[in-house]
Amino acid sequence: MTNAPIWQWSAVDTAAAIRNNQVTSEEVVRAHLDRMQEANPALNAVVVDLGASAMQAAKAADEALAASKRGGGAVGPLHGVPVTIKINIDVEGQANSNGVVAFKDNIAPGDSPVTANLKKAGAIIIGLTNTPEFSLRGFTDNPLHGLTRNPWNADVTCGGSSGGAGASIAAGIGTIAHGNDIGGSLRWPAHCNGIATIKPTQGRIPAFNPSATAERPLMAQFMSSQGPLARHVADVRLGLEVMAQRDPRDPWYVPAPLTRPKPAGPIKVALAKIPEDMATDRGVIALQRKAADHLADAGYAVSEVEVPDLNKVWQLWCDLIMTEVRVLQQDQMLATTSADFQKTFRGFIALANQLDQAGYMKAIAERSRHIRNWMTFLEQYPLVVMPTTVRKTPEVNADLGGDQRVKDLFWNDLRFISSMNVLGLPAAVVPVGLDEGLPVGVQIVGSRYREDMCLDAAEAIERKAGILVRQLWQRR
Repeated sequence: MTNAPIWQWSAVDTAAAIRNNQVTSEEVVRAHLDRMQEANPALNAVVVDLGASAMQAAKAADEALAASKRGGGAVGPLHGVPVTIKINIDVEGQANSNGVVAFKDNIAPGDSPVTANLKKAGAIIIGLTNTPEFSLRGFTDNPLHGLTRNPWNADVTCGGSSGGAGASIAAGIGTIAHGNDIGGSLRWPAHCNGIATIKPTQGRIPAFNPSATAERPLMAQFMSSQGPLARHVADVRLGLEVMAQRDPRDPWYVPAPLTRPKPAGPIKVALAKIPEDMATDRGVIALQRKAADHLADAGYAVSEVEVPDLNKVWQLWCDLIMTEVRVLQQDQMLATTSADFQKTFRGFIALANQLDQAGYMKAIAERSRHIRNWMTFLEQYPLVVMPTTVRKTPEVNADLGGDQRVKDLFWNDLRFISSMNVLGLPAAVVPVGLDEGLPVGVQIVGSRYREDMCLDAAEAIERKAGILVRQLWQRR
């Protein structure tokens, strides 16, 4: 830790160094703000700079730590540690624009639960990260804040919708980034930027925006999760622990324990078979199979297995989310968004079966059957290793290439990602290596509220593959 610049330290090490008076929070926050000034202009990952308030908070954190040592009190697990927040959840006094020009003055009257939990843990917010309009694209660009670039290669996407979060963490801006995921928006940027994340079980992390004027549709609430992105799996685990604290404003919050006894070993892992209709890239698939080998080397019992009803599960996700959008949100979206957003939006609509009232109710009922099938499968194989994407990371704004390109990206390439949202299952992503100079990650899915097992497996892979972004930093 001491041989590397402060901005390269893990969140776990940074928090420990501050608690042990090896470094002050002011020094840490200043190092990350300096890194932001150096790296962000080329990336446009952080679109609201909160450096001035962050330095004030860092000074207060150092004073609070000194007072706690005199009085014997404790400080939070992220005391004095710099983090970022995606610009689609509320930070009191800041605009929750969600990438939409019309919402540029949507000032949050209070903190969202994630923001509040991070602050209670002592974290210091140094900036807000970019997202596409309405956070409804897998590519991070919008007319309000512009395009976010991938730090590995400016010509390929940083992913979305938490693309600003992913790019900032890979570049060394902040130790943990907040993001959220309704169709892959944590896991896809983690893959693209060579970092780790977890999409928690639905209900694990509380969610609510005080600035919201209406509640989200039912299935959108059930399919969306808040979560952390970080360079180290241990930091993802710490971020999950902090974000998952109870907040009464979320009626779906579940106070489930973060760790539970593990199954008797060796833990069986299903390596998901790739559907025959998916076009794949050999180098990407080879690295994902290498992740399965890493797990086998770590003592897991890995078998290649076909997972339950992947195609039907993905279609159910698409049908439900796009039906809700069409009925409740489409008019506002089309009235306030750019031509680029609307082009992608039409591609999504074309992929979905538009459900009537009876069809929507039947689809919700069908969701329970699919969850039951997967829960039963996970009794036999407590973990499933599957692709994030089966193809190379695409070019910037690849989803603007028309309806067929949208279908190729989201039905072919990312089918394994979005399917997990309708099931509400936890899914971690950890980088495995580079293919033609670009990061490749693998997804690890577990049963409900078994984020601990997903992260254990991710750490086993990380021990073999290493911290991938160190290779990015060596290029500079």
